[in-house]
Amino acid sequence: MTRHHDDDARQREAKAILDRVRQETEPQVGAHTEAMLTRTREHFMAGDADQNDRIEVIGTRIGRLAGVVGFVVLSLLLASQLFGD
Repeated sequence: MTRHHDDDARQREAKAILDRVRQETEPQVGAHTEAMLTRTREHFMAGDADQNDRIEVIGTRIGRLAGVVGFVVLSLLLASQLFGD
């Protein structure tokens, strides 16, 4: 009786591990794209900042936009150094 119980427990554990691996390794496209876009929009619109503090919201938006602009500028400079003359 305990052998049957042990086998069932092992099967449940193996199934849980396989489900977890499948969730972690499946591509993050398709159904997840909308959720990713929503999270990105919330991030750049300072959804996590204190909405009662207008200055904090504006400052967060400016800082995040400046970060993206800085990344693009540095990427272009790197590309010009690698592929330029």
